[in-house]
Formats: sequence, structure tokens, C-alpha cells
Amino acid sequence: MNILIMGGPGAGKGTVSSKIVNQFKILHISTGDIFRSEISLQTELGLTAKKYIDQGLLVPDEVTNAMVKSFLEKQDISNGYLLDGYPRTLAQAEAFDKLVKGTDLEIDKVVALEIPFDVLSSRITGRRLCKSCGAIYHITYSPSKKEADCEKCDGVLYQRKDDTLESLEVRLEEYSKNANPILTYYSSKGLVSTVDANQSLETVWKETLIVLGENK
Repeated sequence: MNILIMGGPGAGKGTVSSKIVNQFKILHISTGDIFRSEISLQTELGLTAKKYIDQGLLVPDEVTNAMVKSFLEKQDISNGYLLDGYPRTLAQAEAFDKLVKGTDLEIDKVVALEIPFDVLSSRITGRRLCKSCGAIYHITYSPSKKEADCEKCDGVLYQRKDDTLESLEVRLEEYSKNANPILTYYSSKGLVSTVDANQSLETVWKETLIVLGENK
């Protein structure tokens, strides 16, 4: 099964992705993985992408799309794959579909995690990280027993600069601007299943399994 997972910041995409990968034994692929692989292997596409990156420029869609296809063709995807963070735009989605049409790389299912803004804002703005060991806490849901310090290593806890309400609004606006056309596109193909991410992880996971055809 080839799956695309989508979800805004704080929707739990990372957690659900790891559970999908473990459950179905499929390859987890992010654009970061692809760029690092192609560049380290010094493929023609990787070197082309590196020229743009070194100049601080965005890698053109046609290069990114070709890199994704090239990367997938070199991997063992006998059980399928999970795409995470790609496609990022409608143009990428349309181009990727054309590249893989008629092959075993075609996307079979799109899982969209949805969560209300007020819940997201609470999740994100309450998050605290340890400067020393990287442990993650939440001032409401999972606070440190030592309040301002990490209970694991006594390191100082801090709030990331992008974990503010203002930053979240910008990130969500950017995500929605790109994600909505992609979801509309895949919905027209009958591939999108929505999961309410404003529930316990157990319930979110059960619903995810159902939309992926695992009624357990």
C-alpha cells in the first residue's frame, strides 16, 4: 500500500506516521531523506538540486519530482511506502502522478489528519523542550515534575521560537494554502480519508487503521 499522510503542525503526523510504518512494514519517506540520499550518492539529480540549495534557492518542482521517483525506484517498496512532506504543492502532486502513472509507485490512499485551531494552539504554545537532552514536555498535558527544569537531566526547559500563537497562525496559513488544493485534487480521485486528530492517540490510531482497511 502506498500512502500519503497530511496534517498541519501539531496534528500528530509524526506519531501516526511511525505507527503506520511499524504496522504495515512499509518505507517511510520524507523529502529530507530523498535530498540527502541523492546528494550523498552524487546522482545527476542530486547534484542539480545541490546547486540550487547552495545558492539558497528553492529546488524547482521538476527536479524534486524526478528525485522522488528516482529515489523510490531504488528502494525496496514491496510492501509499499509512506510519503511524508511531499507533495507540498498541487503542481508537485499532479506532476508526480504523471511520472508514476501505470507503475507500482502510484499513491493508493491519502490520510488527512484534521484538528481545530484552538486545540492546535493549546498543543503548540504549551510545548517545552529541554536544552540539554531534547526531552519534550507540555505545561498542561505532560508537565515536568521540576516545573522549569527537565525531570530527566535537570536541563533548562525552553519554548521554541516557532511555538508561539503568531508563528502557528503563519504556519497554518501556509499549510492550508498548499494543502487544500492537494486534498481537493486527491479527493476527486477518491483517495482521501479524513481522521479526526482531536482524540486520544488510541482512538486516532483505530480510525487510521479503519481508513487503511485494517478493521481491528
